[in-house]
Amino acid sequence: MHFQLPPLPFLILLVAKVAVICSAVSTTLHGFRGCAVREFSFVAQKPGCKGLRITTEACWGRCHTWEKPVPEPPYIQRHHRVCTYSRIRHMTARLPGCQPNISSLYHYPMALHCHCAICSTQDTECETF
Repeated sequence: MHFQLPPLPFLILLVAKVAVICSAVSTTLHGFRGCAVREFSFVAQKPGCKGLRITTEACWGRCHTWEKPVPEPPYIQRHHRVCTYSRIRHMTARLPGCQPNISSLYHYPMALHCHCAICSTQDTECETF
């Protein structure tokens, strides 16, 4: 059996289309389901110091969540998970313009790995609506 390669312009076009599709998939976060590490920027602030813009890695995503009614109290069964840290590196930044009696050190976590888990107020801002 003889196999013949398609013409070179077709292969280049095919590779270009695959690259565009891969690029679009990796940058389309609106439809993303899951939990992942993502770049995150914020302004670090504390009283007596000027703010500093920090770019780090944080957890981001949506986790499987459900509720169903049950006949016994509390009358609802819940399964709520949030995208949160499973491994972090402790980071420290030095804030500018701090008053003499204020430490300029600002501590924050940098995500190394994330997963879906029950919300813990030790490392995550847990809000209920």
